[in-house]
Amino acid sequence: MGEQHKVIQWFPGHMAKTKRKIIESLKLVDAVAEIRDARIPISSENPDILEITANKPRIILLNKSDLADNAITEKWINYYAEKGVKAIAFDCKGKNGIKNFNLGLKEVLKEKIEKNKQKGIKKALRIMVVGIPNVGKSSFINLLADKKAKVENRPGVTRGNQWFSAGNDLLLLDTPGVLWPKFEDETVGMHLAFTGAVKESILNTEEIAFYLIKFLLTDNTYKEMLEKRYSLTFNSDDDAYDIICRIGAKRGMLVKGGKTDTERTSKMIADEFKAGIIGKISIEEPKV
Repeated sequence: MGEQHKVIQWFPGHMAKTKRKIIESLKLVDAVAEIRDARIPISSENPDILEITANKPRIILLNKSDLADNAITEKWINYYAEKGVKAIAFDCKGKNGIKNFNLGLKEVLKEKIEKNKQKGIKKALRIMVVGIPNVGKSSFINLLADKKAKVENRPGVTRGNQWFSAGNDLLLLDTPGVLWPKFEDETVGMHLAFTGAVKESILNTEEIAFYLIKFLLTDNTYKEMLEKRYSLTFNSDDDAYDIICRIGAKRGMLVKGGKTDTERTSKMIADEFKAGIIGKISIEEPKV
């Protein structure tokens, strides 16, 4: 299982079309709600979206915060606040998600709301919802809106730009998930693979589990979570591939000859990480 640099190509034609639609639709909205994965706020950011929506008020939703390390998510909120950007922890399954979003939106659009009030204008705020595939945009819209958006647990299934009503005061413009043309940084691609933002066919499942375990071993708290989940003891300098083999053997995931089925074991580890079963883990934290 060698370590080698790879550039992940990921730019189907519909994603280029999405960029054009976002640019064309910006004049229709008051603000942009960018959804990122709370576990990887940098890797789940799309530099293209940041550039083309720069002139609009925006709020960052650190989604799937229920799967992330709470202390690190708080660091991210403070990090963005120092840059003058409103960010909130968000969880589409949580009770306070809508309330927190509405409060954040009122803060971001305070001037707009005040001007409308002074003029006696009762007009719904129009918000463009953007983000990379599989980061939770459809779940977010379903939480707020009257009409259901299609949700599937695989990247890039939403098609076309659609408006959704979220009560009398809010309209949401959905956009398909869009990624930038390629990841020059292998780390970004791997982080996206950890969280399921890119198709599993792009990166080998065993490689994903290998790098994920390597990361978890670098943090004592996360290492302990890994040990507790699989009832094993590891050292920080243990070989990640050997750990995969040990976990598979412990779970009885064996092939003929008594060897570990590393592919099946790797998929289990990756799936359990994505679902938060191993623990509340953040892959990225702000650089001070």
